[in-house]
Amino acid sequence: MSEAVDAREDDLQQLLDAQNLDGASHWLSSRKSVQVAEELSRLSTTEMAVTFRLLNKRRALKVFELLDPAHQAELLDALRGDHVGEIFAGLAPDDQVALLDEMPAKVASRLLEGLPPDQRKVTSGLLGYPAESAGRLMVPMPTVLSPESTREEALDKLQQRWRTTQARNLSRSGIAVVAVTDDSRRLLGMINLSELVSAPTGTLMRDLLHQEHHSVSVYEDQEIAARLIQEADLLALPVVDDEGRILGLITVDDAMEVLEAEVTEDAYRAGGAEPLNEPYLTATVFKLAQKRGVWLIVLILAAFLTINVMEVFESTLEAVVVLSVFVPMIIGTGGNAGSQAASSVVRALAVNEVRPKDVWHVVWREVRVGFMLGCFLAVVIFPIISFIYSPRVGLTIGLTIIAICSWACIVGGVLPLVAKKLGVDPAVFSTPVVSTLVDATGLIIYFSVAGIVMADQIAAAGG
Repeated sequence: MSEAVDAREDDLQQLLDAQNLDGASHWLSSRKSVQVAEELSRLSTTEMAVTFRLLNKRRALKVFELLDPAHQAELLDALRGDHVGEIFAGLAPDDQVALLDEMPAKVASRLLEGLPPDQRKVTSGLLGYPAESAGRLMVPMPTVLSPESTREEALDKLQQRWRTTQARNLSRSGIAVVAVTDDSRRLLGMINLSELVSAPTGTLMRDLLHQEHHSVSVYEDQEIAARLIQEADLLALPVVDDEGRILGLITVDDAMEVLEAEVTEDAYRAGGAEPLNEPYLTATVFKLAQKRGVWLIVLILAAFLTINVMEVFESTLEAVVVLSVFVPMIIGTGGNAGSQAASSVVRALAVNEVRPKDVWHVVWREVRVGFMLGCFLAVVIFPIISFIYSPRVGLTIGLTIIAICSWACIVGGVLPLVAKKLGVDPAVFSTPVVSTLVDATGLIIYFSVAGIVMADQIAAAGG
């Protein structure tokens, strides 16, 4: 079997460990660019740089574009002056901006100064917009057409523009939609390239305009723009200034990256940790601990509420010791029910299905959902607990489960809406905060129900 075939069946990390650069080169040539980018992200900085140098110039730029900005910055730092400027200049302006945000200020300034004047002007313009705004994400200087242009004139203009942008490297994005504007570049509508190509000869652009089109302000939040692309099934979204003049386009691939980043951020915060803002394997152990430790401190302090509740009802526990057996089950059930509700509402907020003003609709829905869940669980556990302990204990636990599930669903549904209203990330009020709050209040519900159902037994024990 040849060395090339062996390399394809081997692992890139193993080839690098064995210092088999010929085998690594064969491995790279037998994989698609996206697979190479994924494998590079798993390597150490030095190994990443060594492997990257094995790629030919054209393939190297393609792989570099597929890396996330954090790994791009790490790779450029490892390459030092070796083709760094050339690689950076080969990126689209919006990708250059994303990478500059990851680089130290001095390095970013040096990379920006190394660009040709026309590229530097475009990239600097994007850097002038606020972070996380649509302006930072857009592909600038889109081709625009006049409503009076014919099909032939439009195609000729697009061909010329494409050759120019490729020669000057101002944009590497394909043309999927084209903007139609008036003489002042005010947006009139959009035309799909497929419709333009298939239109009869001599067709005017005004006859191809869609009756409805979408656009966002250059200062709009990136997530809102990305959600609009997703919900309206757009190939690209025009970005306009305050007077409606088109400044650029946000493409669907960039929108997907924004949504992925938002989902990642919500996932971290829902689990009680701050986002890493860099790949997991790249982050140091100290940074991982730091991102998780802050929330653990907050949650352990909040757990004192549970301890205080236990102290308040200490006499009840002493009177009916069996109640302490069910404390983990009670608080666990409440926390789980609340977390389920919070996750559902956070998701609904993210896709704009609910808004803070819908709070009473959410409360009414969640209290019914919680009541149904509680009844279902109570029916399951009542006969079991009654058989093992006593019917009175079973009744206490059953009623508590019904009450706590109803309450937990209300808490889990309302807190994300309150957070949104206050301008706080709703994901922060998901699993950790809801669980901690429901734990404490759930114990109050539990011992209150026990005090009613088992009042005579508690009184007898006290006497």
